[in-house]
Amino acid sequence: MVRRLNRRERALKAVQQLDAFPKHEESVQEKTSSGGTVSILTFTLITILVVSEFLYYRHLEYVYAYGVDTDLDGSLLFNIDIVVAMPCDYIGADLLDLAGTTHHASDKLKQEPTFFDLTKNQEKWIRARKELIAKHEEWRSLKEEHMSNYASVHTPMPPRLDSEAPEDKKPDSCRIHGSMEVQKIAGNFHITAGKSMPHPRGHAHLSAFIPRESFNFSHRINRLSFGFAAIGTFNPLDGELKITEERNQMFQYYLQIVPTQFQRVTGANYSANQYSVTERERVIDHSGGSHGVPGIFMKYDLSSLMVQITQVRRPVGLFLVRLCGIIGGVFATSGMLHSIIGLIFDIIFCRRTTSTSSQDPASVSNTSSSNPTTPSTPTADHTLSEKTS
Repeated sequence: MVRRLNRRERALKAVQQLDAFPKHEESVQEKTSSGGTVSILTFTLITILVVSEFLYYRHLEYVYAYGVDTDLDGSLLFNIDIVVAMPCDYIGADLLDLAGTTHHASDKLKQEPTFFDLTKNQEKWIRARKELIAKHEEWRSLKEEHMSNYASVHTPMPPRLDSEAPEDKKPDSCRIHGSMEVQKIAGNFHITAGKSMPHPRGHAHLSAFIPRESFNFSHRINRLSFGFAAIGTFNPLDGELKITEERNQMFQYYLQIVPTQFQRVTGANYSANQYSVTERERVIDHSGGSHGVPGIFMKYDLSSLMVQITQVRRPVGLFLVRLCGIIGGVFATSGMLHSIIGLIFDIIFCRRTTSTSSQDPASVSNTSSSNPTTPSTPTADHTLSEKTS
């Protein structure tokens, strides 16, 4: 038993020698006002960082993957809301797909006279939409998308009130808006002068009956999308404004549609379509070699790839590790800074005290005169020598 107790005591002493957290008695510890100030700042900084880290942890993360779009026989919903600076009687809109099927906009889309100039509320709506699209591009480049904050993106443009209509002025533009279901293949939506007339090889626009002086293909795209609206998706052409003074101007938009599937953290899935766009515009001049038909042409094609976006939560272990790093790092850094600042102050004040004492000899002489030295007491050897003599 005694040997076992000795072994335990030796083991405990060996473990005590490895203690990296020695304890100090409270009587030895010194508390200062500077240390209290640093402690307050440290706890405040830790609280701010912990709250920000918790908010970051609550935000969901999006994982991107790519696959092959196998839904080739489905249909596609084409949504458009565009204003052209010409009367509705002078223009025609149609969609012709790769299979040769013609979709007449007069049958499936609404056309109504309107004014090309925007009201103040409509200008604010356009400006806010363009800003959101620009921010979305920045966030997507940083891979930090927050789809839950985009619930109000697909709100329609506020209508023009009767009191906001110009007095003694007729509508000078035509608004074409609505949706139509087309085949899931490449197609061409165009708006040009003259109503369309079908023929065996497609259709033709009767532009010869429209005076050239009335040609003005300045336009504003309020909305252009494919499929149903989905939270978190943006359409690059929303709010696009093109103004021209040329009569024979051609605007061309080349759109690449990418099918997208979203999977939320709750397990709900929904599909959407995103697209990229390339723009081109030129003046039609047959004598100069620039051939074509003036108007607005939107050619779209579908990508064979599909983007899959999955919504996931950040792991709890990573959150706890980051919290420990924040708390420990701030404590260690604040302690080091406090020690360094205290050392600098001690050096500065010690030098000042030394220089002050060396440059004041009058005080030293006054002190020595006010405190005269006492006469020395005879030693014992001196007393013994006197007695001997």
